[in-house]
Amino acid sequence: MQSIGPLTECQICEDTRLTSILDLGHQAPVHAHLSKEQLRLPENTFPLRLVLCQNCGLVQLDYIGDPSVIFPPEYPYQTGMTRMLVKNFQELSETLLRSYQIPAGALIVDIGSNDGTLLKPFKDQGLRVLGIEPTNVARVANKQGIRTIQEYINLAVATQAVEDHGKASIVTLANAFAHIFNLFELMDSIKILLADDGIFVSESQYLVDAIEKTAFDTIYHEHIRFYSLSSLEALFSRCGFSIIDAERIPAAGGSIRVVAKKGKHEMSTRAKTILKHECSIRATSSDTLHHFASSAMKSKLSLMRLLSELKMKGARIAALGAPARGNSLLSSVHIGPELVDYACEKTGSPKIGLFTPGTHIPIMDEKKLFEEQPEYLLVLSWHIGEELINKMRELGYRGHFIIPLPEPHLVK
Repeated sequence: MQSIGPLTECQICEDTRLTSILDLGHQAPVHAHLSKEQLRLPENTFPLRLVLCQNCGLVQLDYIGDPSVIFPPEYPYQTGMTRMLVKNFQELSETLLRSYQIPAGALIVDIGSNDGTLLKPFKDQGLRVLGIEPTNVARVANKQGIRTIQEYINLAVATQAVEDHGKASIVTLANAFAHIFNLFELMDSIKILLADDGIFVSESQYLVDAIEKTAFDTIYHEHIRFYSLSSLEALFSRCGFSIIDAERIPAAGGSIRVVAKKGKHEMSTRAKTILKHECSIRATSSDTLHHFASSAMKSKLSLMRLLSELKMKGARIAALGAPARGNSLLSSVHIGPELVDYACEKTGSPKIGLFTPGTHIPIMDEKKLFEEQPEYLLVLSWHIGEELINKMRELGYRGHFIIPLPEPHLVK
């Protein structure tokens, strides 16, 4: 399988029958924020195209960007900054410790562990924890007492981790399960890390939620696969795992949590129900996915029309934050500083003073928002829109909110 560049075969089953679903053009990586000096230089951009495997039903990108560019060493995102994810991982630890017999002193390993937020609740329960994280966010975790190896996961790293710490009762991979290209080496590494009676738990943004919510802003270069439960079943079966449970969760605007074990095991009724639902709505059919693509195009045009009309009336428009999915939305709709005056981040954010990748909107301290009170605020993290609107009202913003998806609309 190729490593970087265009893909001509499915990432799970290696079938070459890939059907084009949605082409979002060439885009800059969502975390490649620019300094003022860098605005004059050429930007790295990569194709952003969604395709469907006609054999196993995996929805995926057909081009893999250079990981050193997609995941820069100074990765700006920290999980602990997102309240919903902190709550989600607290609930995850409680659920797993209640539902499975995890021995005292067991080891929990999190791959793509970021700042250690997922592991902290397990550590608080007296369990041993180990993170594996390639970016410099690993330093934050280590400073907070979450032991973290700063490496990309591979067979050598997994083998060394077992030699140093023993086998894991639980291996987790949340959100990053769709980020890692070398999929079969990843699954083999998990096999090495995991005790024979251990469980592997993944959380990924869920294809069905993306379809139902027209969430095309979740399509960016980090997310090289968009899992349905049926495509995960195909992957796990090929790699010697069985899905024993699955549930839909609200994290990241709609995700699926899957529990798997080595060998052959019975699937829970709850997981079977999800599979039946996917089948009933034909989630991985070309027709369904082309309808999703059509809805995405309609939403893009509606949002552009709304912003343009407001701007023609002399309105000032700011964006709330500069998150990854927000940068994807801005690039996909071609929203630049001619429509959005600036994006505002919390005081202390490392993004302040930079510009959004591809679209070059200046990123300011949110103090500017409360001082200037622009008439409209574009909520880029629309999947937690209600929470953000309430918070901005409490902080003193008096204008109107623009919710971009699924259907662009105003909240006054």
